[in-house]
Amino acid sequence: MAFFSKLKDRLFKSSAKLEQGLDAIVDEGATPAPPSDTSDTSQTPSAPAPAEAPDSAVTSPAPETSANDASDTHGKAASAQPAAAPPAPAPADPTPAAQPPVASEPQAPAAKSGGLLGRLMGRGQADDPRRVLDDDMLEQLEDLLVGADMGVDTALRVTANLAEGRYGKRVSSREIKELLAAEVARIMEPVARPMPIYENRPQVVLVVGVNGSGKTTTIGKLASQFKAAGKSVVIAAGDTFRAAAVEQLQVWGDRAGVPVLTAPEGSDPASLAYDAMTKAQEDGADLLMIDTAGRLQNRADLMEELAKIVRVIRKKDDSAPHNTLLVLDATTGQNAVNQVETFQKLADVSGLVMTKLDGTAKGGVLVALADKFGLPIHAIGVGEQIDDLAAFDPEDFAAALTGLDKP
Repeated sequence: MAFFSKLKDRLFKSSAKLEQGLDAIVDEGATPAPPSDTSDTSQTPSAPAPAEAPDSAVTSPAPETSANDASDTHGKAASAQPAAAPPAPAPADPTPAAQPPVASEPQAPAAKSGGLLGRLMGRGQADDPRRVLDDDMLEQLEDLLVGADMGVDTALRVTANLAEGRYGKRVSSREIKELLAAEVARIMEPVARPMPIYENRPQVVLVVGVNGSGKTTTIGKLASQFKAAGKSVVIAAGDTFRAAAVEQLQVWGDRAGVPVLTAPEGSDPASLAYDAMTKAQEDGADLLMIDTAGRLQNRADLMEELAKIVRVIRKKDDSAPHNTLLVLDATTGQNAVNQVETFQKLADVSGLVMTKLDGTAKGGVLVALADKFGLPIHAIGVGEQIDDLAAFDPEDFAAALTGLDKP
């Protein structure tokens, strides 16, 4: 929960953008609530005609119960006269009357929208502004999600799933947020996987990314965490073109008690990687983490240099690198999609780490990446401290992104 609180606080820009946008969309088209809405908002859609009952296997019993309750209430005097049997239905009436909160809770399983929704739905929202979920509202939702960098394809898919079984019904902004969080969690669930640890010694972890994405800091944090977990780690400072990167890694190495192998400024990074593998093999290290110079995906010469590092590593171990982590800067938004496409071709990316989620309103790009590529997301970062990098949790992320409190 500590990291979730930090994640929610630092994803404020993204969550505030979505929250305010959703509130505005619902308020813009809000209509006065029919009298039935004040008793149970979940019954409104199925009340007009029995034909709509199949829309929700959960909500259909609720209107019947309410109707029976109403008829029993109006007919209490008449039904009390025939015999002693009617007193039994009269005490039974309070039981159905107390059931709607329980009946509305299973709406999430019926809609198959995820565990988060199941825990959040069913709260009394009779006084909340509500709007009919129609084409205009769906178009506004799509625009909002695209603006949060979810991408057009993902935004269309998400809104279509939100509308399923709810089109034409009145919804509140709270319900839309809960449904959106559940849909985001559903998309992210398959990709939320920690970095796998293999039996290879050393297990070679190549870390790549563009300039300023946070590679060096990420390596330091991961090395510290692996060291704390009992693994022996060696770091190779392969960014031989930037002295500050080497110094930064050395600081992290000293802090974690992890050796950092360096080479003179301007040296061939592929040669350093080869020497680092030799050293790690001799020392029996569990993991060798290789930093690489930041490179723009449109610089063919720099990308070829990365391919050379991979070729040299494979002279020592043809199965290496065993993990290729692409570190992405969340502030780049949709440009992260182009980076994944390019690095996948040259470096066979095996997993993603997203940094700087604390400094952007573009956190939705992580949803687009999961939806488009399906690559494992190993960790996310929300700051510079050692505990600001943690394993990716889809429900935590979805709740924080939409500004919801996690129960």
